[in-house]
Amino acid sequence: MKRAFFVLIFLASFLFGESINVAAAANVSYAIGDLIKSFNKLHPDVKVRVTLGSSGKLTAQIEHGAPYHIFMSADLKYPQTLYKKGIALSKPLVYAKGSLALFSVKKRDFSKGLYILEDKDIKKIAVANPKTAPYGKAAFEALRNAFLLDKVKNKLIFGESVSQTTAYALKAADIGLIAKSALYSPLMKRFKEKENWIEVDHKLYEPIKQGAVIVNKGIKSKGAKEFFEFLSSKEAKEVFRNYGYLID
Repeated sequence: MKRAFFVLIFLASFLFGESINVAAAANVSYAIGDLIKSFNKLHPDVKVRVTLGSSGKLTAQIEHGAPYHIFMSADLKYPQTLYKKGIALSKPLVYAKGSLALFSVKKRDFSKGLYILEDKDIKKIAVANPKTAPYGKAAFEALRNAFLLDKVKNKLIFGESVSQTTAYALKAADIGLIAKSALYSPLMKRFKEKENWIEVDHKLYEPIKQGAVIVNKGIKSKGAKEFFEFLSSKEAKEVFRNYGYLID
């Protein structure tokens, strides 16, 4: 048994010559599997380990020395902060733009757009925390520009990240403002546009530029450099496009 175990360890080290740690915003969770598969077709010797969380919390972890090589944020603010503090190697790369969707498990008449949130039967609206999650900040921007924030603020329930917000929209709320990319996950594909969800009008908020940086701990990592460069490749852009992101 011991011999078989060490053979497996040897084979694993042969197949993956280097491991890299990627800290990724929660909204990327739906695309990350296909992204890594596409990356490993080009770089089969690199094993990618992913930690998911809110961009704000991941930034705090990196500032306190967490061993991440790459940070994929849900916005530009957090990676820019790391760069200005000298914790990241270069200015952030915009790898995709995220957009908001208004989602309900129950079939609804979405012809009113965001103004459906004023309906009396909608008592709980799931949104991401704008203090820690860029998608929460975008949701507040959309509500404010639609002159709805003051009208619905007592209905809001907050998720720490946009993925937690999606979970709330599925089970604990009547409706939610979530990342459009979430609707492309296997769990969500059964829900239909205009019956269960609509995309929020881009005029109400700025589509979210999502930025990535190589963290200082990745400075000597060949795999980290390869993954970072991959994020701007046509292969990566195709994956992001397939998960509802906006690509220039």
